[in-house]
Amino acid sequence: MTIGVAQITLYLEAADSLKDKRRVVKSLIQRIHNRFNVAAAEVADLDDHRVATIGVAAVSNSGAHCSDVLAAVIAFVDSNVELGSMGEVETELIPY
Repeated sequence: MTIGVAQITLYLEAADSLKDKRRVVKSLIQRIHNRFNVAAAEVADLDDHRVATIGVAAVSNSGAHCSDVLAAVIAFVDSNVELGSMGEVETELIPY
């Protein structure tokens, strides 16, 4: 079994309030979950309305499949982020 994790930082330059940020992040997390069947949540920078950090986790019996899923999620986020752009991305595969 392999656990794949990704931490994706978003810079939301056009967000004027926490309400704008939460609307964008909540919608993006729901679309990630529905499309890729992975766990996703906002994990850091909760009180900063210009930055959002999303954590994504996937479990598979193959490391290659886990890596492919995370790459697809990252590409999806990069093309679907509203009010800003994608920043740093960190990924890790953990064999269990």
